[in-house]
Amino acid sequence: MPGICEERKIEEIAIAMPSASPGQLRRVIQVCEGTKIRFRTVPSITDIASGKLRVSQIRDVDINDLLGREAVKLDTDLIENFARDKIILVTGAGGSIGSEMCRQLCKFNPKLLLLVEQAENPLFYIERELCKKFVDVTIKAIICDITDKNRVDEIFREYKPQVVIHAAAHKHVPLMELNAGEAIKNNISGTQIVADAADNYGATNFVMISTDKAVNPTSIMGSSKRIAEMYIQDLSRTSETHFVTVRFGNVLGSEGSVVPIFKKQITEGGPVTVTHPEMKRYFMTVPEASLLVLQAATMGKGGEIFVLDMGEPVKIVDLARELITLSGFRPGEDIEVTFTSPRSGEKLFEELSIEGEDMQRTRHSKISIWKNISMERETLRAGINELVTIAKNQTYSEITQKIKELVPEYTGGNNQA
Repeated sequence: MPGICEERKIEEIAIAMPSASPGQLRRVIQVCEGTKIRFRTVPSITDIASGKLRVSQIRDVDINDLLGREAVKLDTDLIENFARDKIILVTGAGGSIGSEMCRQLCKFNPKLLLLVEQAENPLFYIERELCKKFVDVTIKAIICDITDKNRVDEIFREYKPQVVIHAAAHKHVPLMELNAGEAIKNNISGTQIVADAADNYGATNFVMISTDKAVNPTSIMGSSKRIAEMYIQDLSRTSETHFVTVRFGNVLGSEGSVVPIFKKQITEGGPVTVTHPEMKRYFMTVPEASLLVLQAATMGKGGEIFVLDMGEPVKIVDLARELITLSGFRPGEDIEVTFTSPRSGEKLFEELSIEGEDMQRTRHSKISIWKNISMERETLRAGINELVTIAKNQTYSEITQKIKELVPEYTGGNNQA
């Protein structure tokens, strides 16, 4: 195909295959790597059948087309029962996942949606978007730092949310290595405060968003999320509230993630920087992740750690080359790809299998439950209290030592910055 394109001076390829899978689209792009061509596609069969788009509405191929997956089947009746006419509170409502959770929840007509966020600009924009798009849903924007216990208690006391979606977290691995105390404060203490409020004020359901980086963690960020998981799983044993955790990998296009960074580097003329030629990550679109979180939430009886099926991992260098090709440039010629090295706390491969003896299948093919042995409550809470106290002094070595006591599988702690 590259030969034909060069011989006939092709400038644009239209992929007129509405039923093409993401894998098939990726193959077309990969075959054409090295050509300066624009790629266009027709809408998917799903969009055409739903009346959302017409077959004539041709658009540029996007990275979501290549890494997205077949539409996930959901039990929307269960989700509607979970959300309809409920008072729902979402922490981190201005973030990539939090904001998408709000969009999806609004489709199921909650009685009141509380957007809890500490950053005022993202909160302003998501409230404005939702109020315009969902005029029949009552929405309230609340500025709140989840580590402020008095403020969190005040919100729960006033509004009595029935469902809590806890998406607020510090997520950037290298930054949290350099600001370990802040990771502990926000990801562990913040989770404790919100979870305790849900327990004390009678919420029926609490869903915490977690990460594949909590599996055999090598970073402060991953281990802090693992400890947060442990806390709410333990709390669920004695609470009337159904506490569950949902783990998944990277979401395409989320703020500060690899796709927008690569796009910016391409716009600036390169180079596109990849940490290691063998580095792989799992990817999922933001809407798919959000809907699967809601589906898992409807299935939880309390204490489960749900793991989403992320499909096959993608090599980051392949992703970089495909983005360059989609942008109409030639990898290695117009835009260089350079390698740096893994940053502190980063793994070459994340672990997020839904198979194995420690995994239990659910009635949904894309959702499994991780079975684990919980720590005794007194030991866990004493350890967390000590860790939180140590974290106030921002002493990296002491923080990592205490983490290893709580999470023996943690293998980080090598950054002495």
